[in-house]
Amino acid sequence: MDRKQVSKKDEIILQQLEVIRTMTENNLNRTGADFWGTPAAPGEAPAAPQADQPKADRPGNTASSTGNDATEPPEAETPPPPEKIEDLQAELEGYIGLAPVKKEVKNLINMVTVHRMRKEQNLPAADLSLHMVFSGNPGTGKTTVARIMARIYHSLGILSKGHLVEVDRSGLVAGYVGQTALKAKKVIDSALGGVLFIDEAYALNGGAENDFGQEAIDTILKAMEDHRDDLVVIAAGYDDLMDRFIHSNPGLESRFNRFLHFADYTPDEMMKIFEMQCKKGCYTLEAEAAGLVRGFIEEENTDPASFGNARGVRNIFEQILVNQANRLAAMEQVTREDLMSITPADVQAARGMESAAPVRESPAE
Repeated sequence: MDRKQVSKKDEIILQQLEVIRTMTENNLNRTGADFWGTPAAPGEAPAAPQADQPKADRPGNTASSTGNDATEPPEAETPPPPEKIEDLQAELEGYIGLAPVKKEVKNLINMVTVHRMRKEQNLPAADLSLHMVFSGNPGTGKTTVARIMARIYHSLGILSKGHLVEVDRSGLVAGYVGQTALKAKKVIDSALGGVLFIDEAYALNGGAENDFGQEAIDTILKAMEDHRDDLVVIAAGYDDLMDRFIHSNPGLESRFNRFLHFADYTPDEMMKIFEMQCKKGCYTLEAEAAGLVRGFIEEENTDPASFGNARGVRNIFEQILVNQANRLAAMEQVTREDLMSITPADVQAARGMESAAPVRESPAE
């Protein structure tokens, strides 16, 4: 084989590697965008987020994170028009699992709808408290449901914008006297018109003598009263810790009277989540590989809290894609079917059971 042929072969291999790298990166980005969402329509590959597009500005993304000291309210912009409540309910029903949560959300929608109708007919209508506590282990869909709840409230005319601002203790509590209230107020101002989602809210109740978490709680409680017509607060975290947190403060008890428990996913539901991501990413899971994936999930999911439910499934999915890419990189020619196929070898390599498929040797010259 002469040098020109070798150079041409190397060039083809490099081109294939770049295609594999790009597809893997796009699919991982797509996976992280909404892991609980409904699958793409048959034959339709969802567009991957643009690499240079800020996360908060991507289409369909209505959440902003404020878990740092540089919290600034987003620039004022025209809120999107309310979506059809029927479309939002259909989207919620498309999520895997979450049956009790779906039922409670439906009850809440019906209650708010009737409440609005009574007011329109000048009938007495009791004040509604729409603030909620979401409890459950990580990866059970709490943030995803909070996001769609913001859109539902916007559709029902409860909230003027329908966006979600996600924050934790670090985004609310400062380290010096007098700073926490200002920091918390900035976050609250950015959430007006939408939902303020406080993850691991129990961490605000630090209990130490010089802890400023209580100041953040007091600021939030005041805002819930001052902006009760255009702000919903959802506090989230582990079951027992959230129960103790809410009942540790009379102000919290009086304002948070709706509790939604997010149960751990069953192995069957986690397998459906994995299969959904294959469909969204245009991957074909071979029959033997499907059995190995299920075994992988069951093997890793000894503790739902540490495994992370759907987040654990996402990690497994990403590990398998990495090993699929390693297998494809060793092949001289890669077809469209190769790029789409997840094989038993890919799953076994991700589990550390054995290496992926052996490298194909070049045909004899």
